[in-house]
Amino acid sequence: MGFHEFSSPYDWSRIASYKRTAKAAFGGMIDLSVGSPVDPVPDSVRKALAISSNDPNAYGYPVTAGTADLRDAIHEWFAAARNVDLRAIGADAVPTVGSKEGVALMASLLHFGEGDVVVQPKVSYPTYEIGTQLAGAQTLKVDDVADADSWKDVPGVKAVWVNSPCNPTGEVLSAERMAGIVRAARAIGAVVLSDECYALMQWEDDVAEADADTLASTPCALRADVCGGSAEGVLVLYSLSKQSNMAGYRTALIAGDRSLIGPMAAYRKQIGQIIPGPVQAAMAAGLRDFDAVKTQHSRYQERLGMLVSALRAYGYCTDMPQGALYVWVKAKSGDCWEDLRQLAEIGIVASPGEFYGAPEYLRFSATASGAAIASAAERLAR
Repeated sequence: MGFHEFSSPYDWSRIASYKRTAKAAFGGMIDLSVGSPVDPVPDSVRKALAISSNDPNAYGYPVTAGTADLRDAIHEWFAAARNVDLRAIGADAVPTVGSKEGVALMASLLHFGEGDVVVQPKVSYPTYEIGTQLAGAQTLKVDDVADADSWKDVPGVKAVWVNSPCNPTGEVLSAERMAGIVRAARAIGAVVLSDECYALMQWEDDVAEADADTLASTPCALRADVCGGSAEGVLVLYSLSKQSNMAGYRTALIAGDRSLIGPMAAYRKQIGQIIPGPVQAAMAAGLRDFDAVKTQHSRYQERLGMLVSALRAYGYCTDMPQGALYVWVKAKSGDCWEDLRQLAEIGIVASPGEFYGAPEYLRFSATASGAAIASAAERLAR
C-alpha cells in the first residue's frame, strides 16, 4: 500500500513573505528560524573523509550496519559521553542517513498501522507526527509524556516519543522521569523512542564541567538507572549535525533493543538507507573528537546567552534554556504570526510556534553565527 498521506503545519514556505520583508530591512535579514549549523566541520572529520575517499567501502558498496571502526566508535561514544555500555544491556546500533529519516521512518519500520497509537508531546518536533501518519497509525498528543497516566490506559498505544533536551522548548527530563516513562511503556508492551539529538547541548548551571576525556550530557534512556540495566523496548536516536556541524553529512544513529535494531537494519539494507562509506569514516572521527564538540558547545553557550539577553531587552519573558539550541518565547502579541511580522520589519526571522504545536509561541535559533546574533541583539535593543 505504501506510505499513507500526511498533513502538517510544518511548511517553511509559509514564512517566505516574512523573509522578503526582513531582506528589505536596513542591514538585511538575520535568519534565526531554521536550526542549520554555520560553523566549520572539525578538521578530524574532514581528514577522515579525505583519507577514506578511495577505500573499499568507498568504491564498493558500504556496510549498512556500519564498518567495524564506526561500530566501535559508537560503542566508545556511548560509554564515554552517555555512561552507557551497549553490550551489557543487550543493545545494538545502526547508523542512519540523518536523524530526520530515522524519525520519519520509525513507525513504519516498527510495523505500526491502523489502530496503533503513538504518543508524543503536544509541543514537539513535527516529524514525530508526520512519521506516525506515514505509517497509517494514530497520534496521541499529551502535555507531558512523563505523566504516564495520560496515556498508559489508552487502547492501542505502541510507542512513546520522548525528546530531551526538547526541540523547541529546551526542557530536559531527569533520569527519574525518564525511568518512569520506560517502566510505564514496558508495562503495556510499548516502545520508548527517545530522541536525544541535543544530549550534549545542556546549559544547567549546576552541571559540572566534564574532564578532558568525557563529555557532560543529559540522562540517556539507555543508562542503567533509567532502563533498569536492559535495553528491552527502548530505542535512542542521536545525530552529529549539531555536535560536529555535520548536518550535510547526514550522520546519525539508532541504538537500543537488539531485537528491534536487527530487523530495522535488514529493512534499511533492502531500501538502500545506507550512509556512504567515506561518510562512515567521517562519522567515526566526529564521535571521537571530544575537543571539537566542546569547542562547539562553548560557541552555542555564548550565543544562547547573548540571544536570551537580547530577547529580554525586546520585551520577551525568557531564561536560558535547560538544553538544545533554541530560545522558546511566548509571543508578545499572543500570536506567533503577528510577532513574526513585527520582527521582520527590523530584519529578524524566527520560527512560528505553530510549526511545533503552539501558535502563541516563537522559536529563535542560536545556530546562526556569533556576528549574526550580535547584530540581532543590537536591533532588538533599539
